[in-house]
Amino acid sequence: MAHLHTQSKIMSSFSQLSLISPLQSALKRLEFTTMTPIQELSLPIILNGGDVIAQASTGSGKTLAFALGILQNINPKFFAAQALILCPTRELAEQVAKVIRSCASDIGNIKLLTLCGGVPMKGQRHSLTHGAHIIVGTPGRVLKLLQIDALDLSHCKTAVLDEADQMVDMGFIEDIETIFGYLPSSKQALLFSATYPDSINQLTKKLTKDGKFIQSSSPHAKPKINEVAYIALDKIQVLHSLIANGTITNAIIFCNTKVAASELHETLNYAGIHAITLHGDMEQFDRNEAIIQFRNGSAPFLVATDVAGRGIDIAELDAVVNYDVPQQLDRYVHRIGRTGRAGLDGTAITLVSSHQMDSFKALERNIEIQDLPHGHNSVNISPTLMQTLCIDGGKKDKLRAGDIVGALIHEAGLTKDQIGKIDQQDHLTYVAIQRSIAPLTHKKIQQRPIKGKTFRIWLLE
Repeated sequence: MAHLHTQSKIMSSFSQLSLISPLQSALKRLEFTTMTPIQELSLPIILNGGDVIAQASTGSGKTLAFALGILQNINPKFFAAQALILCPTRELAEQVAKVIRSCASDIGNIKLLTLCGGVPMKGQRHSLTHGAHIIVGTPGRVLKLLQIDALDLSHCKTAVLDEADQMVDMGFIEDIETIFGYLPSSKQALLFSATYPDSINQLTKKLTKDGKFIQSSSPHAKPKINEVAYIALDKIQVLHSLIANGTITNAIIFCNTKVAASELHETLNYAGIHAITLHGDMEQFDRNEAIIQFRNGSAPFLVATDVAGRGIDIAELDAVVNYDVPQQLDRYVHRIGRTGRAGLDGTAITLVSSHQMDSFKALERNIEIQDLPHGHNSVNISPTLMQTLCIDGGKKDKLRAGDIVGALIHEAGLTKDQIGKIDQQDHLTYVAIQRSIAPLTHKKIQQRPIKGKTFRIWLLE
């Protein structure tokens, strides 16, 4: 495995790459001109057909790198799975699919399918009968569809493992190796991982051929994160103080176990703090709704476990709180990487009890553990709290976001400022509206037609 490394400060332009004209047009439309360090290092190798093993975290530009490599070689006229991208979670798979679709729109006639667990296989099997060029999915569901001969990867030219270390943490290593057994030996393998423990090194040796290991150390790639640690004899009290004085207004709060996450979630809500939980025991539909409510401000605090918190990319997230001290440095790095994104500053706060001092010091972060500052009884400056309105109709029902906004303004009397983020799925729409007016809005709108049709409408708590 060859190693490449850069300290480069001057990045190259995408126009210097030999990309097909529809991709160049898409990059201009998306206003991507200068490559990130990981893109500059990986794209020449990817476009040349070589295997790549890249150390890259979410936010480094890795998704665009492998998206361009895949789309460069897709034959739109051949309806077979020509590329496979495996992701650890459905949330990350949806993000990856969104990037690829935005880049592919100028090529035309590119069909992409997401194949993830938590939804019935019947619909996925039906979609596969019509053929697809690109498959983005989670290992468990992809393997099941392969085993029942619903998915054919015999024509796959490129296979991508995105956030490989997370998939290994989740126990997918055997599934991944089995899936690669269904792929042609001539395929190109691209592996992206934020960390490289022995398990990942062993996996790369099995799945890649003469892969080039690339790693960017450009200072531009480092997030701006202020790391602090507080002594917390009573963690609930300290957390409540941080929220009450406005130190944190929206944050992911990490716990080490599902039980701890569920208990903390209940405690916060009992105290009148709007929080939502996310852990591996939840059904996929419930996970999706939790993330939607967190993104749109209906619940400014998300209590999560390590596995559930991976793949969540929210640019405006102002803080991450380690309610439990993580047991490994890798997990600490992944957690704090959820904040300080998109050029914005972030804060990572770790609450350390007296018996966790050694565990925290073992992380070797060179952070002084301090007492929580007193006298910060300022007014709560949290943003306007929202509540999520659900509409039983979506994209495939020809229901547009503009139709919904129009109905809320003209039928329910809202202003544009009172309407927040709108998330649309095939047959469901989630609308964030100011919590103070949500019950009355629901009452006004639930019997009124939208675009000439009456939809079932309800509020999420």
